[in-house]
Amino acid sequence: MPILIHAIRTSLEEEPSAAISKAVKLLGVSEQEVVSACISKTSLDARKREKPHFVHTVSISLESGEESVAARVPGNRAVWQEDKPLEIPRGTRPLDHRPVVVGFGPAGMFAGLLLARNGYRPLILERGAAMEERVEAVERFWRERVLDERTNVQFGEGGAGTFSDGKLTTRIGDPKCGWVLRELAAFGAPKEILQKAKPHIGTDRLRQVVRNIRQEIIALGGEVRFSTCLTDLRVSSGRLVAVVTPDGEIPAEQLILAAGHSARDTFEMLHRHGFALAPKPFSVGVRIEHLQSQIDRGLYGDLAGHPALPPGEYQLSKRVDGRGVYTFCMCPGGFVVPSASERGRVVTNGMSCYARDGKNANAALVVGVSPEDYGTHPLDGIAFQRRLEETAYLSAGRSYCAPAQDVGHFLRGESGLMAGRVEPTYACGVVPCDFNQILPEFVTGLLRQGLSDFDRKLRGFAADDALLTGVETRTSSPVRILRGEDFQSPTVKGVYPCAEGAGYAGGIMSAAVDGIRVALALMEVYRPFD
Repeated sequence: MPILIHAIRTSLEEEPSAAISKAVKLLGVSEQEVVSACISKTSLDARKREKPHFVHTVSISLESGEESVAARVPGNRAVWQEDKPLEIPRGTRPLDHRPVVVGFGPAGMFAGLLLARNGYRPLILERGAAMEERVEAVERFWRERVLDERTNVQFGEGGAGTFSDGKLTTRIGDPKCGWVLRELAAFGAPKEILQKAKPHIGTDRLRQVVRNIRQEIIALGGEVRFSTCLTDLRVSSGRLVAVVTPDGEIPAEQLILAAGHSARDTFEMLHRHGFALAPKPFSVGVRIEHLQSQIDRGLYGDLAGHPALPPGEYQLSKRVDGRGVYTFCMCPGGFVVPSASERGRVVTNGMSCYARDGKNANAALVVGVSPEDYGTHPLDGIAFQRRLEETAYLSAGRSYCAPAQDVGHFLRGESGLMAGRVEPTYACGVVPCDFNQILPEFVTGLLRQGLSDFDRKLRGFAADDALLTGVETRTSSPVRILRGEDFQSPTVKGVYPCAEGAGYAGGIMSAAVDGIRVALALMEVYRPFD
């Protein structure tokens, strides 16, 4: 049960160990009284460009008297924290069939892992391929523009997050986040994710972590079936009795539905069955690319390039008349990636490897949209996304190239793409366009306001040769699958809508935590599967 000492500062020139020494001094104890000490969280404070510094939280365990020692530190800078393990409920109702999990993204993985560790022997169905085959299919699409609608950036082992920066930041504040981070580190993620305020794994290292989790689930009695899509459900008297795949029916009474935000055919199937669905807000826009060195200069000034400083990253936002324009999923040293999952449509996303050493930085630059913009039918948001993706495909010559425009032309309302410092990283190639002819006017208008505002906050953000590539439409699910306090659908008992695809998460960490919550809800009622 350690003491957490907050707001310990170190300069760029100091070693990280200096933070521990400062924390021990603040506690007013001797080094001999310290049983263990480590940095539990580190962030960079670069608000003053001329003097950036690191801010640490240090964890210290003492031989005795921790609570009283923490209490005498002024300003609530020291907190005695009791370690609380993940509590596992034990249900008593028997299961006739092992639980089924649909989707092997973060939610499905962690739900499956928790169930497998506790004797439930889950059956996990993933429409896409296993990692090795998935990477090959994605790279073939990027190289030859041959799209596999079954296996792509959206579908396959690890979910959409596998081809991303592997960001582990979240705002949910759930203690289960710590459990997820520890598990990821145990399965091969960099140990530093346990300490950094903005942890990331990187798409290259995340892939092995995902494989390791899969192997653990199988070793514990679970099963993972790849290239197995959920096509239908069998329901009797308002309860689930089976799931249907192209290989036939599988008896099932409990289904954790973690299908992801791009499982459009699944949403349509659920609507046919009368599930309670609702349209939900999401965001659309473009990817913006800059030179990473330009972002570093904008954030760090003359200290850009200092070996102690990480590649610069930003998060910018503005609200105008109740609607937001903001940056999302910023990828330092990354790439803009072709992310379509349906033929005849163009979709963008961003990706970084662990080293974040690419020449360009990119981020989604998006505007919030709601049912007031696209319609109140549960599936209207999907139709809206598809229209934008089809328009982008047609505008770029029906070849899976992406429409692109430099910021200078965009702000002047002119079509075109200048040859500037920023070279496009989109693997399928880009075609000059005018996003004013692709995106709705209310979106482009707010993008222009955002660019001007963000340039004042981060100099160079709206540079003439900054590059826009589109369209970015898969920021979150356009549908919410309603569920009750027991985490089950009120329409069909035994179905647990889960995570990002169901509208209850937004990113790797929150999706993983929601998968855990749903698994715990199931385990609270049912005993392990014999």
